[in-house]
Amino acid sequence: MWVNGYHQIRIHLNSELSFKANPSRFFRSFQVLYHPSVDSYEDVLPHEWYETKLPVLKKLNRALRDVDLVDGKLEDINGVIVYDDGITKKMQAFKSLARIFIGSPSIQQKLREEGRFKFPFFGSESEREPLVVNSLTKVCNFLNVSAQQRKLVRSTVCSQVTQYRIWRGTLEDILNGLKEEVDWLVEHREMSQGRVLAQQVILSCLRFLSESSVSFEVEKSTSWMRPVPARYAKANASAKWEDVLDMVNDLRRYLEHDEEITVLYHLDKLVSMKEGLLQIKDVFLDNTIGFREVRHQEHLVYRKLSKLLGSPSPCLFALVMYFLYGRVRDIEVDLCGGFYKEKSEFLCLSMGRILTSTDEKMLERGMKQLDRALGLFEFVWETAGMKETLNLQGHLWCLGAEERSITYRGKTFFVHDLSL
Repeated sequence: MWVNGYHQIRIHLNSELSFKANPSRFFRSFQVLYHPSVDSYEDVLPHEWYETKLPVLKKLNRALRDVDLVDGKLEDINGVIVYDDGITKKMQAFKSLARIFIGSPSIQQKLREEGRFKFPFFGSESEREPLVVNSLTKVCNFLNVSAQQRKLVRSTVCSQVTQYRIWRGTLEDILNGLKEEVDWLVEHREMSQGRVLAQQVILSCLRFLSESSVSFEVEKSTSWMRPVPARYAKANASAKWEDVLDMVNDLRRYLEHDEEITVLYHLDKLVSMKEGLLQIKDVFLDNTIGFREVRHQEHLVYRKLSKLLGSPSPCLFALVMYFLYGRVRDIEVDLCGGFYKEKSEFLCLSMGRILTSTDEKMLERGMKQLDRALGLFEFVWETAGMKETLNLQGHLWCLGAEERSITYRGKTFFVHDLSL
């Protein structure tokens, strides 16, 4: 069954007209070919196959120059988000084909002959799979953290990231990101009632959070009790986090049937925050009460979240990302890599990115992406109290790149050429 199916895939891939005449069929072929459940196929791909597909790889590279998938969003070299499903599909095809090239005998042999590496990087198919990290459980599974150590990770992380300022900052970051996405849809696509209502709710929610925030200045106060602003005393007297939960539910209702919902990256993030909002919905959220009572309510938020959020929670992961990097994004790498034993007490963790340009801006963005990914794994590794020292390495792959190494924030990044 697999032999026949693979034969058909190779017919599609070997046809020079497959990409021009039927690009969707071309993309599906790559998705089937690179499905992680199938057996390794490198040994049945002759050198001629790579030579034939190199022009296709170059053509896709030219079409996608200075564009990359960054944390689930297609962006150009200046960080401007690109909303184009066709380009997204081309990018997926390009990276799938690039993964096959990285595993080719020629590139693997070149890595061994360079002498810079003690072990073969990305030599197996499993090491070339993409990885999207959206929970601490995924990180712990990858690092092979024991059950006892996972308890330590959860308790330590929760005590750090469920602080009130982290919770509020995470929500506001997600809402601001969603606002940009919905504003773009209203401006560049067909206006709909759901999108207009969503805009209004997002603005209301941000205003609600802003007006209920506490701007207490200790040096200007002579009392533990804050004066109640007259204009808020009546309107916000019963404000609770349940009000924010209601707004999130309204947003989801207005946008869930939108045909272009796939571009709203931050909507899923906002919905994931419902888990925490449900736990604290009865906690008061206003600045009309005394300072000591405000601090008590903030402590209730911290106590409830730290007690009830678990490692698999997307809500907890969003808090972790804001705590570490000041923004809420999933961690994505193009090549998940793996562990390599250097000494009995020394482990090397390598991950990779596939880029469409060797421009310095693009290389820097690629390094930042890998730095965040490797930094998250290092954070969990150290929090779990692992004994071995973890050496972190990033690998950037691009057509026509000059082979070199770069040190960035204490980590070593290697630049590789995708050409055979």
